[in-house]
Amino acid sequence: MSKVSMKPGTMLCPVPAVLVSCADGEKQNLITIAWTGIINSEPPMTYVSVRKSRYSHEMIRNSGEFVINVTTEAIAKETDYCGVKSGRDVDKFAVCGFTAEPAEIVSAPLVKESPINLECVVKEIKEYGTHDMFIAEIVKVHADEALFDERGRICLDRAGLLAYNHGEYFGLKKHPLGSFGYSIMKPKTRRRRNREMQERRTRRKRVR
Repeated sequence: MSKVSMKPGTMLCPVPAVLVSCADGEKQNLITIAWTGIINSEPPMTYVSVRKSRYSHEMIRNSGEFVINVTTEAIAKETDYCGVKSGRDVDKFAVCGFTAEPAEIVSAPLVKESPINLECVVKEIKEYGTHDMFIAEIVKVHADEALFDERGRICLDRAGLLAYNHGEYFGLKKHPLGSFGYSIMKPKTRRRRNREMQERRTRRKRVR
């Protein structure tokens, strides 16, 4: 199949669509960010790239803190709203019906309706043409109890996570195609993993 050559652009897809909460004094806000990811394991490091003109940009710069709130299909519409409306004009928590909960370490609030919240402390700021990258350490993680199985294993497939793909939102509902290292897995291990995956699917059906 032939390919079409295009000018350079931000064509890395899909990406997460997360809600970033921030606070500066008594002011707090939510912004939808798709340019985020993990950049280190120990210590756990992440980043968010924020357009310089956004209301949240100065709040994050001034406070040096933010919370990444993972989004789901259930709050997809609200996630989109927080990306197109400015906190200068509206209280996004109120309009979207989100509950702001105190974090343990940072001043920015958690979004209760998000299944996973990552408290982040900014360590470095990289300035670019349109956006600034806030590089931060993840200092605390919160996850809904409903995501854990009877063995204490977190099952993110239960959350109904949301992804952003070239202007559109997609739910991650389908079963996994494989787990890390499955391409070189021994037959015995593959059979055991397949049994475990089938058991997880059965448990999900029972929960529903």
